[in-house]
Amino acid sequence: MILDGGMGRELQRIGAPFQQPEWSAQALLEAPHCVSQVHRSFIDAGADIITTNAYAILPFHIGDQRFMAQGPQLVKQAAMLARECADGSTGVLVAGCIPPVLGSYRPDLFSVEQAQPLLEVLINNQVHDVDFWLAETISSIEEAAMIKARTMSTGKPTWISFTVKDDATGDSSLRSGESVFDAVTHIAGQHVCAILFNCSCAEVMKTALQHAKLALLSLGLEQDVRLGVYANNFPPIGDKPQANSIEGLSAIRDDLTPATYRDFALSWIEAGASIIGGCCGVSPEHIQSLAELRSPVAVVI
Repeated sequence: MILDGGMGRELQRIGAPFQQPEWSAQALLEAPHCVSQVHRSFIDAGADIITTNAYAILPFHIGDQRFMAQGPQLVKQAAMLARECADGSTGVLVAGCIPPVLGSYRPDLFSVEQAQPLLEVLINNQVHDVDFWLAETISSIEEAAMIKARTMSTGKPTWISFTVKDDATGDSSLRSGESVFDAVTHIAGQHVCAILFNCSCAEVMKTALQHAKLALLSLGLEQDVRLGVYANNFPPIGDKPQANSIEGLSAIRDDLTPATYRDFALSWIEAGASIIGGCCGVSPEHIQSLAELRSPVAVVI
């Protein structure tokens, strides 16, 4: 199965309204047709799944007042745009984006009490237009567990995607420092039918997959829970910076070409991934190169 690529940087690339701190929400506010254009570009490139443009519809990006006044409608609009684009093509599914609501790469900022009201807005206003949930760039077991508990009541499957540290060592851990093995052991199963890794360097994803596969084997869930990867196109990011920070945009690598990214994807498939795509800075051209690897199987969740 092929996921889409990075919405925010593709909006910037096509000349859509784009600024910090609004990030990908700016186009939703000013030029929603650009959001649809990006969705269609990824579908045309071969994506089986498009993700709603809800990642930046949070107080961190659009401010508390605007979130209170416009947040629910913006989330609903993001889901409706994705649904409309998916329905225009055969077999394309819509993933309901659930971002880290208190800040990307910052598990130290997470609080269940502060996060739950924001999570409610995201879920309640997407639930009717999405096929399943994709919680992405999740940095801690605690946040993943909160999302798992809440999405269970919707009756829709949930995919949890963790972001891992960019250190290319033999270990693999979340940004929180918790091990990938422990994270998968705690979260996989029940209605969580896929574990993925995203918004980390391509070089560290194979190790994360290997540790996740070991955890699934220990749980006896290797046949029930799928694995996937959608890496970013950034240089390694340390422990302290926050993704999409107002201080500036992360640089895009010039060495991670569509062909190079496809080579990484082949290693992920060999390590057990059956879902591949791209995160920040991964373009429709990258996704097209991944679609060429597709096996002729039915798309199911």
